[in-house]
Amino acid sequence: MSIAKTGLQQYLLQLQQHPLRTKALTAGVLSAISDIASQKLSGIQKLQIRRLILKVVSGCAYLGPFGHFYQMLLEKLFKGKKGSSTVAKKVVVEQLTSGPWNNLMFMLYYGLVIEGRPWTHVKTKIKKEYPTVLYASWTFSPVIGWIKHRHVPLQFRVVFQSFAAMCWGIFLSLKARSMTLTKG
Repeated sequence: MSIAKTGLQQYLLQLQQHPLRTKALTAGVLSAISDIASQKLSGIQKLQIRRLILKVVSGCAYLGPFGHFYQMLLEKLFKGKKGSSTVAKKVVVEQLTSGPWNNLMFMLYYGLVIEGRPWTHVKTKIKKEYPTVLYASWTFSPVIGWIKHRHVPLQFRVVFQSFAAMCWGIFLSLKARSMTLTKG
């Protein structure tokens, strides 16, 4: 048996036996990949380890667990309901609740913790940039949500969302970095 196949089987077993832990660790690993890519794409020459660790902590402590419990809540709210109208309702609920919340949390965490900026700077930046980030999210996330709720089994939704969040995190980090560079 190949190493990849054995690894996948072990991962699926862990996902089944320890779903919260596995989703948290997966979100942490994908957050690390996202941050490494963001740092390299934004021109940072030497990898910023502190920043990387803080992104991993965010993935493990917040993104994975939040996604795990949020997906369970959505399943309870729409228990036993399937079909396109239910998928559409789940997507709308996500876009009006967890999407705006997670974007706000990212901006706060990035500004206050990762960059170490003062609250007044972060608050001003959020007032200015949050509508743009939210609008961009609403052009990207509904498609991800539709695919997730329509085609991805419940046990894999957080993993799928974490992969999408990895890509979104690269976008947000580059946006945050460009704002920092333009303000000097």
